[in-house]
Amino acid sequence: MVALGQQAIISIISHLIFIVMAWYALQALPIEKVIRKGRVFEARLLLILLTIAIGTSVSNFFLDFLFWSRQIPLIMQ
Repeated sequence: MVALGQQAIISIISHLIFIVMAWYALQALPIEKVIRKGRVFEARLLLILLTIAIGTSVSNFFLDFLFWSRQIPLIMQ
């Protein structure tokens, strides 16, 4: 049970870190040129959803890679 709790904490922290990193990365895009004027709420919502989608995808890749690398020693058993 302790290992399951540790994995949950690592997953939460990983998701949050990669979501923050995606947010900073998306701030470099000139979104104002793509979004119509007067659509500030929609533009912010789009940025938030893109941030979550990118951040969780990268985090899931990282967590899968970490999980698989822990299983490599089991090949020898």
